[in-house]
Amino acid sequence: MPADELKSLQKALRRIIRTQDIHSRRIDRTVGLTLPQLVVLQCVRDLGEVTSRAISKEASLSPPTVVGILDKLELKGMIERYRSESDRRIVHTVLTERGRLALEHAPSPIGVSFDHAFLTIPAGRRSEIVKSFETVAELCETSVAEVHDQTNIQQDGGDIASVAIRPVNRLRSDRH
Repeated sequence: MPADELKSLQKALRRIIRTQDIHSRRIDRTVGLTLPQLVVLQCVRDLGEVTSRAISKEASLSPPTVVGILDKLELKGMIERYRSESDRRIVHTVLTERGRLALEHAPSPIGVSFDHAFLTIPAGRRSEIVKSFETVAELCETSVAEVHDQTNIQQDGGDIASVAIRPVNRLRSDRH
């Protein structure tokens, strides 16, 4: 029954969100970083000298969110930012020693026990799980975009009924 499947999926997503919230608080207590701050800090480490746009793409966070997180990380002394000498519009971000130390002491973003358990699953099955999660994430993003589009139409005085709903088959196939 499709309704039962949707209900089970919603319940599983709520469990994941709840667990991530609990783990995020644990990370905050351990190293004084929120989960999004930790993810952005890891992106800076992994990408090296980097722009906020590249971090935004890598972390799957909006550019304004990344800039806000970078502001907080800079205040904590974990990153430094500077303008490009060749193009003053470009701002580069680099990890500081304090940021490197925080990452050394930070737990895994999704939990060490999850990391170990996931890696015990055969590689083919892990790949299937990752693809399934990517599909679910894309479906959620499509849903959010539709709500955003409908809200914009309502604010402009338009009719929601006139909104063309994006078909599910428009999901990006380059991730699969």
